[in-house]
Formats: sequence, C-alpha cells, structure tokens
Amino acid sequence: MPKPQLMRTDLMPLERYHAERPQFRQRVLAHKAARQVALGEHINLVFEDALTIQYQIQEMLRVERIFESEGIQAELDAYTPLIPDGTNWKATMMIEYEDVEERRVALMQLVGIEDRVWTRVGDGPTLFAIADEDLDRSRADKTAAVHFLRFQLLPAQIAAAKSGGVIAFGIDHPAYQVTLEVLSNATRSSLIDDLA
Repeated sequence: MPKPQLMRTDLMPLERYHAERPQFRQRVLAHKAARQVALGEHINLVFEDALTIQYQIQEMLRVERIFESEGIQAELDAYTPLIPDGTNWKATMMIEYEDVEERRVALMQLVGIEDRVWTRVGDGPTLFAIADEDLDRSRADKTAAVHFLRFQLLPAQIAAAKSGGVIAFGIDHPAYQVTLEVLSNATRSSLIDDLA
C-alpha cells in the first residue's frame, strides 16, 4: 500500500539537501515523466505521490530557508494531503498556453473545467474528479491555471486497473473536449502503484 503521508524524518536537512539536490532532482524528474498525462494540447495532469510531494516540500524549505520545526511541519501539513491514500489518484492540473493573451482568453472560456475532468477504468462508470478541496481557485469570470484534483476510485475500479482494465482520462467541458484511452506502460504502472 502506498505510504499515506510524509514525516519529518523523511525529509533531508537543508545542508544535506543542498549537497544531494542535483541527483535527487534528476531522480524526481525521471519519476515525474511517467506520471504525466497530456489531455489535448493545453492541459497536463501531473499525478502526485510521496516522492513528488517530498521534492515539492524540500524545494519550499530550500527557497524559504525554513529549518525550524514549526515551519517544516507547516509545509508537511500543507502538502501531504496531495499524496494519494491507496483509494485515489491525486493530480496537479495545469492549463498551459505559451501566449499570455491566448491564456487570458482561454482561462475565461474554461470556467468550471476543473469539475469536468474524469477517469474511467475498464467497463466502470465515468467518475469526475473532485477539484480544489483546499480552496476554490476559480472565479465566475475565469478559472485558475492550476488546480488540484482527486480521482476517488471505487473498489471495482481499483480491481479493474490492477487486472489490466483500460484506464481512460478525459475532459467534458463545452470549450474543451478530450478523451485519452491509451496510457504508456510506464504511466499505467506508476498509477497502479498508487493503489492499495
């Protein structure tokens, strides 16, 4: 079963992290490559797990130069809810447009898209992700470029994924429709590793 959370003992002290950062970063980037799902040209899901979140926390501690216990615990409390618990997948959804003006227009057209991202496993039902449980990132006139999603799976879906069922993702929004039914073997394997 995936480790449900990170503890302070899992984190490197700042001095050690500074020394090991290049190798650790390379390891995390290779790991993340298998955990990305592109939904069309402009939306990317990055599926989080203990390693990706550890990296995020280590980077925050480094940038903010946090070394006291309370500050470290605050970062752990903020980020560990993004680690899947064995019954779900958790992803950071990024809406990506290189051109600033194109992005501004798209974010207005894509209001509510975070609630229209779905997964389907095998012959099971389509399940829409639960978006932004920590705080609402959209306004009535525009969505945010980054959202946090939880795909809460049913036991039958977990069993189907583990027994070779097709794992599909998609978006059903009036301004953005996409279905992806073929994951790379590395991505599929990595997502199955998240399941208890």
